Amino acid sequence: MQNPAPIALFVYNRPDHTRRTISYLQKNLLADESRLYIFSDAAKTTADEANVEEVRNLLATVTGFKAVKVIKRKENMGLAASIIIGVTQLVESYGKVIVFEDDLLSSPYTLQYFNESLQRYEHEEQVMHIGAYMYDLKGDKLPPAFFYRAATSWGWATWARAWKNFEPDVDKLMGQFDKRKIHEFSIEGTMNFWKQMQQFKAGKNNSWAIRWYASIFLKGGLTLNPSQSLIQNIGHDGTGVHSNNEDMYQVNISRKPVVGFPLEIKESKIAYAAIKHFLKNRKGNIVQRIVRFVKQRF
Repeated sequence: MQNPAPIALFVYNRPDHTRRTISYLQKNLLADESRLYIFSDAAKTTADEANVEEVRNLLATVTGFKAVKVIKRKENMGLAASIIIGVTQLVESYGKVIVFEDDLLSSPYTLQYFNESLQRYEHEEQVMHIGAYMYDLKGDKLPPAFFYRAATSWGWATWARAWKNFEPDVDKLMGQFDKRKIHEFSIEGTMNFWKQMQQFKAGKNNSWAIRWYASIFLKGGLTLNPSQSLIQNIGHDGTGVHSNNEDMYQVNISRKPVVGFPLEIKESKIAYAAIKHFLKNRKGNIVQRIVRFVKQRF
């Protein structure tokens, strides 16, 4: 494949997660043809300094890619600012980018999927985002890959033409929603996407991802996704910036390449129904919810 997209990897203070993420990336097809840019945020507190330094020592040993460049932040930027600035920098230079965080294990075919998708839909303005993670969906009629409205943030890719539509101002975004759009944005009330917007406005989270999804949604954009996840998030152990200790989003990573991409640029009704069913039932029965609550609290 000609000119694979650069990979942006955002890391902070989790050496073990980072080591595993890089190890899985190294085993990807196209890894040796891909440029890897690692953005290492500076410690926010003195308590984080030792782990940040351990991560940076690890980064100095990374091989297996066409080139590796480590960008060490001198001051703590936080994940949102680091991702927004890093993604902007790379799409301006390369026109496209693949984005990883430090807690994502990938299939050997994840980079192949991203690069094939970036090439296939390069000039389709409505396609704005490529996701590699997918919930544990049920159903034997799901296509290998499909279009959907929401953007997943656990391993993704985009183009400069799409990223230029990212609107960081939550007030500008929220001002464009009405009741119908909120209902559609929230997958008919099955996911708390609108609550995440409200929490960002209230200063209770600092999510870049919810603003990116809102930017896509308001432009009438679509995201491409695999029916079998190519990513496993190992950050749901309480160590992540925006993650709780929970397992409802755990999946088995697909060990097969994605074969078959949608020809028609429209949201898949079958996939949408499967996702809505998953989201509606993901928390389980009352006993399962109590057990999860106790795990998160204690």
